[in-house]
Amino acid sequence: MNSNREPSFPAPAHWIDGRAIPFDGPVIEVVNPATGAVIATVPEGTAGDVDRAVVAATAAFPAWAATDPAERAAVMRSIAAGLKARSEEIAVAISTEMGAPISLARWGQAAMPIMSTEAIASVESDFPWSEEIANSLILREPIGVVAAITPWNFPLQQVVTKVVPALLAGNTVVLKPSELAPLSARIFAEVAAEAGLPAGVFNVVHGTGPVVGEALAGHPAIDMVSLTGSTSAGKRVAAVASGTVKRVALELGGKSAAVILPDADLKDAVTRGLASAWTNSGQVCGAYTRMLVPAELHDQVVDLLREAAGEYTTGDPTDENTRLGPLASEAQRTRVAAYIERGVADGATLVVGGPGRPVGLPTGAYVKPTIFANVEPDSVIAQEEIFGPVLAVIPYTDDDHAVWIANSTIYGLNGAVFGETEHALAIAKRMRTGQVDINGGQFNPLAPFGGYKQSGNGREYGRFGLEEFLETKAIQR
Repeated sequence: MNSNREPSFPAPAHWIDGRAIPFDGPVIEVVNPATGAVIATVPEGTAGDVDRAVVAATAAFPAWAATDPAERAAVMRSIAAGLKARSEEIAVAISTEMGAPISLARWGQAAMPIMSTEAIASVESDFPWSEEIANSLILREPIGVVAAITPWNFPLQQVVTKVVPALLAGNTVVLKPSELAPLSARIFAEVAAEAGLPAGVFNVVHGTGPVVGEALAGHPAIDMVSLTGSTSAGKRVAAVASGTVKRVALELGGKSAAVILPDADLKDAVTRGLASAWTNSGQVCGAYTRMLVPAELHDQVVDLLREAAGEYTTGDPTDENTRLGPLASEAQRTRVAAYIERGVADGATLVVGGPGRPVGLPTGAYVKPTIFANVEPDSVIAQEEIFGPVLAVIPYTDDDHAVWIANSTIYGLNGAVFGETEHALAIAKRMRTGQVDINGGQFNPLAPFGGYKQSGNGREYGRFGLEEFLETKAIQR
């Protein structure tokens, strides 16, 4: 691919009641973070646009809710097939709008949503839509109109993990994608319509969080809002939504710990831990951004990290060999750079990376992928979500100390333990976090994903994600 050629995208439009709605008002520019070039524009939506989408979703709800779940699942499988047919287009769009290297974009940004959609659809056949408990008939019914607010780091994957289970449950949806990475939402809307999703069941309103996001969260005809984003954004949505006592599901920030035990395979643990911390340029809510290591093995782990870091190339995301692209925006680059400077100022040992731009990349939203060692557990870079390629290595003295450090932040989204299986499992059970991987346990799209503490509430994926979008009714007879 030629990095000097920008792909073309449709004219700005919302997607309401089954079609693109042309827009001639103020727009938001979508910028390629690698080049700084404006690649597209989307509408700067208003509360009025939200009203129109909610009206369409409300009108479409009764018929869609009455559709047999098996029929809804068939539409979801058709959506998966449609996404697969356009997977390269999706990968290029997401790589261009938020900087993911094209190789990552193909499997992480385009292929994962297909797999997730298929997995969610598979839940329908044996899900207990109704059951009998003594003299009660228990029914699981759709909530109504769902607002989905999604982020820019995995733009289509986050759409799928909310919209597909919401639709499978029989709800109608109004989506606000991130204004930084909105392009794949249009592709999803087109694919869904071609798959047979009735008009009004899925709608897209572009715009900013303070305008469109708040209008959705506070709208009296919205029955549920599901948001993935920062913890501060989640707190605001929850506060606005409380006025109508609607259901709120939040998947928020993380500061996940990878605990390396003395009996671990150190090289494997370091390789996997660094891959998690730096994948997608560290812009992953569940990334293992803290590596907890036995104090006596600290220096050995640091040497292995230094060696592993040499395998990561930072550069043009259109280059097939690039492993780390730019951050998603110049604002994000500035934010992450400030954290790197703070780590240096606070006395952490700089292993690789550090302040300033990578060599040979004087422009674009690039930072140096960075590793700090001898990090204090209560320091800023060990406590706050950086959302960039910055790993903090923290020494510990024994199991109790490791668990205390792992649980010492306001977050509880993800985690990992490396070591002898039973030893690792014992540590995993003590970690206050929504999921823990042991020795590189494989991602399971049917297992629940979500956080403890200020990492949010509710769960996504599999039957757990489907249940989030359902009401439960008991009929006694």
